Amino acid sequence: MIGLLQRVSEARVEVDGRIVGEIGAGLLTLVGVERGDSESQADRLLERLLGYRVFADSEGKMNLSLRDTGGGLLLVPQFTLAADTRKGMRPSFTSAAPPVEGERLFDYLVAQAVQQHIPVATGRFGAHMRVGLVNEGPVTFWLRATPEG
Repeated sequence: MIGLLQRVSEARVEVDGRIVGEIGAGLLTLVGVERGDSESQADRLLERLLGYRVFADSEGKMNLSLRDTGGGLLLVPQFTLAADTRKGMRPSFTSAAPPVEGERLFDYLVAQAVQQHIPVATGRFGAHMRVGLVNEGPVTFWLRATPEG
């Protein structure tokens, strides 16, 4: 499971001109589900999202996590993160989870996030979304939760 996290001062997701999810300061995370992913990868990704130290402490060093700051978490499904772009001029999506499985694991990730952190907002699986954000830093990290950890 892949998470592309961005430290933001604000972020939102619109579907059909309506805001379906928004946060103030926190993390916007685009989530890609790969074939073979399971709940254990979702759990590990969430652990890293909530604990990854990307926020500045009083000395300006990235030593604080989302848990420490209490910021928002906006989870947005994005199957294109699982694309294979190693060759050619068109991405292959054979490594992406089938839509039903991707949605199931994304929903699982969201449910776990809601149990462990507030506030949590989401995009909508399978919808055409417009994502707006103000990236602070900019700070962006690509995280991957694999069966090995």
